Amino acid sequence: MDDTPLTNDDAGALMPGLDLPEDTNAAGYQVLARKYRPDTFEDLIGQDAMVRTLTNAFAAGRIAHAYMLTGVRGVGKTTTARLIARALNYRSDTIDAPHMALGEAGVHCDSIARSAHVDVMEMDAASRTGVNDIREILEGVRYAPVSGRYKVYIIDEVHMLSTSAFNALLKTLEEPPEHAKFIFATTEIRKVPVTVLSRCQRFDLKRIDREVLTDHLERICGLEKAQVERDGLSLIARAAEGSVRDALSLLDQAIVQNDDRDHAVTAPEIRDMLGLADRARVLDLLEHALAGRTGEALNELSALYDAGGDPVVITRDLLDFIHATSRVKAVGNGADLGEAAETVARLETLAGGLSLGQLTRLWKILLTGLDDVRLAPDAISAAEMTVLRLISAAMLPPPEDAARLLASTLPAPASDAPREAPGKPEPASAPASTPVPTAMTAPATPMAVPQVPDAMPHGEPAGIRNEPPVEVQAEVQEGVQGEEGRIASFEALIDLLKQKRDIALQSDVERFARPVSIKACALTFQPIEDAPQDLAQRLARRLLEWTGDRWAVLADPQAQGGETWYEKRQREKRERMEAIRRDPAVVKALELFPGAEIIKVNDPKPDDEDGVTNAESGG
Repeated sequence: MDDTPLTNDDAGALMPGLDLPEDTNAAGYQVLARKYRPDTFEDLIGQDAMVRTLTNAFAAGRIAHAYMLTGVRGVGKTTTARLIARALNYRSDTIDAPHMALGEAGVHCDSIARSAHVDVMEMDAASRTGVNDIREILEGVRYAPVSGRYKVYIIDEVHMLSTSAFNALLKTLEEPPEHAKFIFATTEIRKVPVTVLSRCQRFDLKRIDREVLTDHLERICGLEKAQVERDGLSLIARAAEGSVRDALSLLDQAIVQNDDRDHAVTAPEIRDMLGLADRARVLDLLEHALAGRTGEALNELSALYDAGGDPVVITRDLLDFIHATSRVKAVGNGADLGEAAETVARLETLAGGLSLGQLTRLWKILLTGLDDVRLAPDAISAAEMTVLRLISAAMLPPPEDAARLLASTLPAPASDAPREAPGKPEPASAPASTPVPTAMTAPATPMAVPQVPDAMPHGEPAGIRNEPPVEVQAEVQEGVQGEEGRIASFEALIDLLKQKRDIALQSDVERFARPVSIKACALTFQPIEDAPQDLAQRLARRLLEWTGDRWAVLADPQAQGGETWYEKRQREKRERMEAIRRDPAVVKALELFPGAEIIKVNDPKPDDEDGVTNAESGG
């Protein structure tokens, strides 16, 4: 057997990949979240209130025996706990007392930072939850520290402790030895018993502001000599949701997105990495939806999805924009939105056309839609349905206007009906072709129900629900335009449809809509059977485009409407034909020409007020 020892070359040939690196002192890559962990209190970002309170307490000698640190993941709870432990046990050549200025490393600072100090014990309550684990702490807390000034117990995720473990800790936590300090950290402060909270000084670590976090990432990029566009860093800060650790982990990924170190990593590259949709295009989607442009909205959503956008993220962005628009509506142009100037200007434009009631309704729809998108087997289909609900809601009147419109369509109480003068005879019912004066002819009247004529029988309540449908149509006055040029009648609406040459919509309105009431920017009709489902939405959308006003168009199947425009024309044609047949001259002509039929009736068009035609005047 050959006992010759293997050389490095022989070892590499026999076991490739297992040879030791030439430089045994070379360290592996350290992720940014660990490399740039704060080393002093000054390095903590966004926690100025806590640092100020602790600094004043240490300077005054008012050091508590237990601290409770709470906040979302990655804001610095464990790091702050270690810094407090270092401050409690700080000792240097010039200072031997609890001290918050940790710029000059003390005797114990390095070992505490590495979690290797004998008097600073860290415990993860997520894995050690039982009372036996707490009993070990209680048995050791009686003994004095070995080398430090205090024994410090750091318990992370303290809310995971069992009830019995909390109960075992209470007595010691209330009256600990002078040399013992407790520092707890948790993300679920509500799960910590109040009996424990009342024995601690509580500090709520805040989420880091997006701009502050972006500046922090930019500084780290400078230290790493990495080039990343600030817009890309802002995307990372937004995705991190205030967590510094999450932001640094994402920055680690972003730096290597571009293999060309001479060119900066762009925002679109980071957006692709994060699976985010272009927020400008999401705002385009929202504008299409609120304007009722269904085709454009669905096409934009499909394009965002094809470009790699996550339907959940797209819906979340829509929620963010509705929230920002609501803030602009409530606060005004001075609202701090944290968005680009161009985006803020577009949101201000959206806020100008919507009421707070509408924005609240849109928020609720999107909030429900977000849950649907998360749970649906096909996320993009759920997102499309959410956008369609958004479009439908955008075409509805504001809730406050809908409430007023609903109140205006209710019949007046019988006690409020005008009374007939005593002894006045009851008149005959009006002919079907005679319009009945209504409140629609007087826009200043607060209620939109018909007023009772003077000829109404004594004691009969106001309203038209017991009248024939042809008389109900009289509620829509036969005027054309109001004083302000607004559409004040169903006839004026038909004239507008003819002028705009929207043949399809005109045909649907004439055939399927029984007019109930019409007033300033509010129209109610009764759809007949087989009426298009989207007739009200289409009409509201067109009226918005043509008049510039947002119309409340309601299709109420329970309302008692009059004749459709088509039915009215057919009735008038029949009545005209019957009147012609009764005309003595026509009767005589039919007698002279047996078998003759009346096919068409042409009325002469008068040229002047006297009705003299060109034929009659010999012209």
